[in-house]
Amino acid sequence: MIRVVVADDHPVVRAGIVGLIALDDGIEVVGEASDGAEAVELAEATRPDIVLMDLRMPKLSGAEATARIARLLPEVRVLVLTTYETDDDILGAIEAGASGYLLKAAPHEEILAGIRAVAEGHTVLAPTIAATLVTRMRQDAQATPQLSPRELEVLRLVSAGRSNPEIARDLFIGEATVKTHLLHVFEKLGVSDRTRAVTLALELGIL
Repeated sequence: MIRVVVADDHPVVRAGIVGLIALDDGIEVVGEASDGAEAVELAEATRPDIVLMDLRMPKLSGAEATARIARLLPEVRVLVLTTYETDDDILGAIEAGASGYLLKAAPHEEILAGIRAVAEGHTVLAPTIAATLVTRMRQDAQATPQLSPRELEVLRLVSAGRSNPEIARDLFIGEATVKTHLLHVFEKLGVSDRTRAVTLALELGIL
């Protein structure tokens, strides 16, 4: 039997979700929460297999509640079930530790199948959510400046505190070439000095 806590601040919607789960003999609701804080408390008290989590709730948002559950109860998996599907909502929930993200408008069988899949340790994403994540990842990849291998070598040595003459000796290239590489790095990163080039590269995960 898969034990589930349902967290949704709208009583009618919550009742509908509970009624849907009642259609499946292998899933039982062990608690209902009307806000994020209550969802965390119920998860701690009942130790369910899954918390079905709405995102927009009072006291604690679904993402904040998900993060707390992931930290306090790593064995409890969170499946987001919501009407919201903006990029920030999706990424916030996934980064918080959600094991899946489904939309309330999904067919009933898809929701029940999602609960069973998450209980088995799988990650479940609604098709539209998966497509949104792929698009976002591609956009992020395109937005990240692409440095050449040699430019990366030069920047790594800069981050280690090496001067241009030292970098030239280390890489067996001329000092003028080092300066040229650095100018290219500055241009690609949109910065004007060595310190900002290093700190931005670290922020972007390039270094």
